[in-house]
Amino acid sequence: MNFAHQYQITEQDYLHHELQSQIKHEFIDGELFAMVGASSAHNLISLNIATELRTHLKGKPCRPYVNDMKVRIEGNYYYPDVLVDCSDIADDAYFAETPILIIEVLSESTKQYDKTFKLQQYKKIATLQEYVMIEQNNALVEVVSRLDGWQAHYYSLGESFMLQSVGLKLSVAEVYESVKNKDMLAWLEQQGGRD
Repeated sequence: MNFAHQYQITEQDYLHHELQSQIKHEFIDGELFAMVGASSAHNLISLNIATELRTHLKGKPCRPYVNDMKVRIEGNYYYPDVLVDCSDIADDAYFAETPILIIEVLSESTKQYDKTFKLQQYKKIATLQEYVMIEQNNALVEVVSRLDGWQAHYYSLGESFMLQSVGLKLSVAEVYESVKNKDMLAWLEQQGGRD
C-alpha cells in the first residue's frame, strides 16, 4: 500500500489532522500511514458493488459507504473500499464502528496486507458478518464469513455469490462490469462480446 511512516500522534490529533489533510491516512497504534490513489479498475469495481448495495438496501436501515468512511477498531482507523453499517450513524460522522460487511478491492501492493493484517483486524469487529476481497487484475472474488468460521469461498466469472449479511446475490460479472482486465476480456469474448 506504499505507506509513508510519519510520526506518533494521539487518536484525537489524528481525527483532527485527517479533516484538514489532502491525503487519506490510516491510523495504526499511534502512527499515520499515507494511502496511495486507486486505479480505474479499482474505482469501477468499488462503484459497481456499492451501486448494487445501494439499490438493494434502499429503504432499509443498513447503508453502504464508499472509500472515504473510516472504520474504527480499538482506537485504530482503516479506510475500506466499501462498507455496510446498520447503526444510526450521524450525518456529520467520519467513521463507523459497527459494520456488518466490509469489502476491499485488492491490488498487487495491498493484497497481502488486506488478506492478512486487515482480515485479522476486521475480525475483531463484533458486528462484522462478512469480509469480501476482490482482485482487480483478474476476476476473482473471495468471501469470508463469520457464519462459517471465516473460511474462504472463491468465485469467478460465470458464478454468483450471496452476501448473506445483506441478503444480496451478485454475479461476478456484475462486480467487474466495464473492467477490462485479462479475465474479463477473455470472458466477454467467450460471451460473444456482450458487456
